[in-house]
Order: sequence, then C-alpha cells, then structure tokens
Amino acid sequence: MSDDPALLEEIERQEAGLEFPSFGHDDARRLGELIAGLADARRLAVAVDVRRGEQQVFHAAFAGTTADNDSWIVRKNATVRRFEESSLAVRLRLGERGAERRGLDAAVYALAGGCVPVKVDGMLVGTASVSGLPDTEDHALVVEAMTAFLQRRA
Repeated sequence: MSDDPALLEEIERQEAGLEFPSFGHDDARRLGELIAGLADARRLAVAVDVRRGEQQVFHAAFAGTTADNDSWIVRKNATVRRFEESSLAVRLRLGERGAERRGLDAAVYALAGGCVPVKVDGMLVGTASVSGLPDTEDHALVVEAMTAFLQRRA
C-alpha cells in the first residue's frame, strides 16, 4: 500500500495524459534526444534510455554515471513491462517491502522511479528511462520530456 497516496494519484494522472498517437523509431530517438538535451543543459549525471518494444533505440550516459546506472535502467524497464505502469507508481503501490511480498527478484526488477511507459491506444509500446538522480527526480525528468514531446506533436 502506498505511503504517499497523493503522489500516487498525481503519477496516475500524469500517465493518463501521456498517451502517444503513435511511436516509431524516429519518435523514440527524438524523445531520447529531448531527455538528453534537458539533462545536458542542467549538467545532470544521468543515463538516458528509450525503447520501442524490446529494442533500445536511444541511449546516452553523461559524465558521472557508471554501468550501475545502465543496470538500474534494465531493471526499471523490467518493472514497467511487468506492471505496465511507471516504476515509481509500482514502488509507491507496492511499498517498501513490496518486492519481497510479490516474489520479485531484485536482480531482475527495480522498485525505483525513473522508467515511464510509452503507450499508444492504451497498449505498452515502449519505455523512457533515466537513472542517476533520486528516483522521483528521474521520474520527473522523463515526464517533463514526454509532456514537451507530446505538446510539440499536437
């Protein structure tokens, strides 16, 4: 059960507003470039990953990151693919000991924010992820970029 129901409700509202009309390889690359551009402008030590289906279409790692950030991204992606909602929403919904109770292997799944689903017509078609900041900030950066991306397409 969420220890912050207001934050979970806000995340659910955000995700409902992040529906893509379509999501091809060019969209995935452009979204990745947008996230990376925000990170670069703010001098953030993050890794950025955008996937279409299972394929990694975009990846960037900024100074100050390590391969551990890439591992976090892989595990956050696994969480989103399994639950079809953001990794932060899953963390908040399941709580601190949620992974244990659900039998989730920590080597496969990460209960940490920063990976957001990309959906078209309600179907999961990809993910956008950031790793390197506190998990709520990772999540916020992805949501900010996705919102801007969708506004540009409108």
